[in-house]
Amino acid sequence: SLSDIIRVPFGYLLDWLYTFTNSYGLALILFSLIVKLVLLPMSVKSKKSMLKMSRLSPQVKALEAKYGDDKQKYQLAVQQMYKEEGVSMGGGCLWSFIPLLILLPLYNVIREPITYMMHNSRSISEAIVAFLQASGENLGKNAYYAQLAAAGHIGDYADKLREVLQSIMGSDVKINLQAMNFQFLGIDLAGIPTFRFWDCEGWSEIGLFLIPVVSAGLQAVSMWISQKMNNQVATNADGEVDQNAAQMANQTNASMMIMMPLMSLYFAFILPGAIGIYWIFNNVFTCVQEIILTKHIRGKQEAEQAAEAELFRRTKE
Repeated sequence: SLSDIIRVPFGYLLDWLYTFTNSYGLALILFSLIVKLVLLPMSVKSKKSMLKMSRLSPQVKALEAKYGDDKQKYQLAVQQMYKEEGVSMGGGCLWSFIPLLILLPLYNVIREPITYMMHNSRSISEAIVAFLQASGENLGKNAYYAQLAAAGHIGDYADKLREVLQSIMGSDVKINLQAMNFQFLGIDLAGIPTFRFWDCEGWSEIGLFLIPVVSAGLQAVSMWISQKMNNQVATNADGEVDQNAAQMANQTNASMMIMMPLMSLYFAFILPGAIGIYWIFNNVFTCVQEIILTKHIRGKQEAEQAAEAELFRRTKE
């Protein structure tokens, strides 16, 4: 399918990381880090636009006062100013949703490891699942996650599976069978957390329950850090920190501050624990990236502004 253009490379990368680390959890963590590094140029561009928008807030307020109730002229003037300053109005919002867009193909790679991580055709993947079910293995009630459940049992039936599949499909058909272990810190990442924490027994179930909670908490922390970093560059016409502009930005982002953690909590509770682990470390890396990029880009912008001010002073002299 068209979506396999993204899923197949994700599957190869996750398979290589799993082979390299011999840990499914570490493979997901490294996958999250690699995604962050690949998207870093886009993140830098988005952060520059967001910081410029924060610095331009006094001019935006001045335009609002100038045009009063004429919203159309006000919006056109703001757009023109942003264009002249090289600011992308949608860049910051778009960046917030990119991890969600990556989550969709990654979800399918995690849900179907026999197809994407072992690189088998769908017909072979279905035959493997059917064989394990016929052998008496309990693959759960939800057939949607049958591959995920089956992947953990392949190592016990590898020789017999290969023999049966080749007798049915031919000896020249390529069949990849790989024993997979989804345990990470004593938690089965192939399992789906339950919100009924009072029914959890043992660390494996408790740890699985904690994954969505930690995921949502770190999402909130990540957005709070981003807000704080952006507030530090909201200045007034005198170049001082503008608390009113920061407060207006906070009110604009208030809904996102609530919506994103709740989305993280919801998805982590209805999807396998592996998705939650990816989301947790995506937020960890986002927090670190946010602090480093804001300080670095803000320093460069302040140096450029100081140079421009000095040049303007000299030309007047």
